[in-house]
Amino acid sequence: QVQLVESGGGMVQAGDSLRVSCGASGRTFSSYGMGWFRQAPGKEREFVAAISGSGDTTYYSDSVKGRFTISRDNAKNTVYLQMNSLKPADTAIYYCAGAANRWARVRPGEYVYWGQGTQVTVSS
Repeated sequence: QVQLVESGGGMVQAGDSLRVSCGASGRTFSSYGMGWFRQAPGKEREFVAAISGSGDTTYYSDSVKGRFTISRDNAKNTVYLQMNSLKPADTAIYYCAGAANRWARVRPGEYVYWGQGTQVTVSS
């Protein structure tokens, strides 16, 4: 079983930067891909970014490409999401997720482990 704990959320202004982190335990971290999803009030959970177990493959949604960067430190069992040029539309609860295998995945159904989420609020 894998436990995921997000941290680093908060309230920022439009144009600011923020980094959220997700610490993992319970399974060899490099053996599974990781992803970030977000859910805004009244909306479905949407894909943000994903990274393979080795870190050599990443995917981004069109809405964050060029502004957000996903990375991982397998020695620290941690995945990061660096968010730059934040917009009010980025306001959501951000969830990290662990896949069943080492590949980077974009669909929520391909993830088996989920964190509890961290709130990111961007004011205009």
